Amino acid sequence: MSIAAAIRMPKPESVPTPAADDAEAKLDLLAVNTIRTLSMDAVQAANSGHPGTPMALAPVAYALWQQVLSYDPSAPHWPGRDRFVLSNGHASMLLYSLLHLAGVAQLDGADRPTGELAVRLEDIRRFRELDSRCPGHPEHGWTTGVETTTGPLGQGVATSVGMALASRWLAARYNRPGFELFSWRVWAVCGDGCLMEGISSEAASLAGHLELSNLCWIYDHNHISIEGHTDLAFTEDVPARFAAYGWNVLRVTDANDLAALGGAFRGAAGESKRPTLVVVDSHIGWGSPHRQDTSAAHGEPLGEDEIKLTKRVYGWPEDAKFLVPPEVPKRFAETMGARGKAKREAWDALFARYRQQFPSEAAELDHIFAGTLPQGWEQSMPTFPVDPKGMATRVSGGKCLLAAAKAIPWVVGGAADLTPSTKTRLDFEGAGDQQGPGWTSAVPEGVDPASTTCSPAGRNVHFGIREHAMAAICNGMALTGLRPFGAGFLIFSDYARGSIRLSALMELPVVHVFTHDSIGLGEDGPTHQPVEQLVSLRAVPGLLVFRPADANEASMCWRTAIGLGQPSVMVLSRQNLPTLDRSVGGSAEGVARGGYVLAEAGTGSPKVVLIATGSEVQLCLEARAELEASGVPTRVVSMPCTELFDRQDEAYRDSVLPPAVSARVSVEEASTLGWHRYVGSGGAVIGMHTFGASAPIKELMQKFGFEPGAIAATARGLL
Repeated sequence: MSIAAAIRMPKPESVPTPAADDAEAKLDLLAVNTIRTLSMDAVQAANSGHPGTPMALAPVAYALWQQVLSYDPSAPHWPGRDRFVLSNGHASMLLYSLLHLAGVAQLDGADRPTGELAVRLEDIRRFRELDSRCPGHPEHGWTTGVETTTGPLGQGVATSVGMALASRWLAARYNRPGFELFSWRVWAVCGDGCLMEGISSEAASLAGHLELSNLCWIYDHNHISIEGHTDLAFTEDVPARFAAYGWNVLRVTDANDLAALGGAFRGAAGESKRPTLVVVDSHIGWGSPHRQDTSAAHGEPLGEDEIKLTKRVYGWPEDAKFLVPPEVPKRFAETMGARGKAKREAWDALFARYRQQFPSEAAELDHIFAGTLPQGWEQSMPTFPVDPKGMATRVSGGKCLLAAAKAIPWVVGGAADLTPSTKTRLDFEGAGDQQGPGWTSAVPEGVDPASTTCSPAGRNVHFGIREHAMAAICNGMALTGLRPFGAGFLIFSDYARGSIRLSALMELPVVHVFTHDSIGLGEDGPTHQPVEQLVSLRAVPGLLVFRPADANEASMCWRTAIGLGQPSVMVLSRQNLPTLDRSVGGSAEGVARGGYVLAEAGTGSPKVVLIATGSEVQLCLEARAELEASGVPTRVVSMPCTELFDRQDEAYRDSVLPPAVSARVSVEEASTLGWHRYVGSGGAVIGMHTFGASAPIKELMQKFGFEPGAIAATARGLL
């Protein structure tokens, strides 16, 4: 049946009343209404927020947590737990109410209990206020129990695919007969907005292909968005769409039917071949006499009078605010809490026995759980001999990634259908290709089927042409402890920007690899030549953007990015770059400080400083030779990561860029924004002020002024 044509449930006048002798049903209803009223009261107190969805989904979330979810509130980071994702993060009070009522413990940065609840009642009272653990949208790392930051619609469900992929990968690599450590599932609640966003389509398509049967999306089908009824813009048959993706589709026609909800969730948990979509027909603002089924219930407080009327419908004390009947936390503790604690204790005992029988595997898992790396892994990173011809940094970078992946077995990733171009295939023995259990021969073209295996344990993930979902899926894998990477062309980082931003916001150790880094692409023309991408990525707080100048800088960039464990972008060239002679120049170790002196002035103090990244460093070295020959002492600074350079103390930065030298020239085949802070008011910036053009690379370099002679002339003009 088409969702657009679905018959609406009659508008309820009151909450269904349990039979007088049904004590458990009464407790369940009390708990559901506690979630609803906490959400209404918090939004009203903040005079900001989204009450309608928590009011509608309270029974849905309650049924999942009470009947099915495997989770121990006293150990919320237990590795064997199910993951719960609220993709429609505007409904954050639904999650905060659950965390409070379930008694989820707040952990510190070392995963130690602080002795406090993750969400205290005072935090709910201060919803959306500064320093409350109940911010407007759920933020990972701020409130324990929030598995991922959500808010931008579609991100949560796309991230959940990465979590589910990681769970299955961990099971395939580490489970042993009698030791089923990893069987946890991922449950994601989403709404119409999430399913309208293109990223959810990308992610759902890949999840169906990979047969992620440990994944369930719960679709809140309430027909309402901010502008009004979803028929304004959204009339597709969602169940048919997901069936076409290869999903199992279930439906619950009444969001208040706890028994039907539990049955659907158990059905999803029993599915062994496909991910599951549970479509739940609901009413936004359920129980509100004047706001139910209206867009007004979505994103604004109900108002004091409407809240009183709604509480009357619920049979709730009309004047009570933030009321938590003591029976409700007790109900959570006796059901979900007891079940989760028993499962966690059994898991801990199983892992202790596993450690004795499989010590090397257990040691790897210790690193994954703690977010650490094997001792000495960096010694595997390659060094490259001097070579005037050199190689493209996409090639040297690929060799570095390969070395890191050999040393760190939980490095997993792939490209958006661009592995041959980005050079990011892990082709060593045992790496394999990530596929669902039903796929046995889907290997990339040019790869000998006998040299690889297709299985859930594969470390090469074929994301397809899905840049946005790729980045979100990498975030999901990182949230489980893996070290993921995703690759594409720099120009298409625009397609992945929302997910890259969340990598940085959550401080996840994801490496986003982007090749084909400049107008040096030549004939591909301006549609493929990145200009503004570098500066826009550098504008993201906490994101490290690396653009190496040669193979040894590429090796240090990879070593630094992985070692720091911060969200990073690797920007690599298609064209060959000479491998520099470090015996007469600065060591590539300087990459760790973001910028360093690569070539010093020949005699005395420099009168000119040339600053560059990537392929333009070689141009500056050639310009330096011309300037030195004409009697101008010239220093060349390589600046592969401006973010790391900016972190250095003033003394180091001044030693690289002497304040007394005002004749500075920066050179980068990209937007000039940001470079003026390094060259100062007396310097010059050589970069792109327009889009590129389609022509052979030599003609482009001449047209846009990226030639040693032009750089030298600009420097002379400053003296």
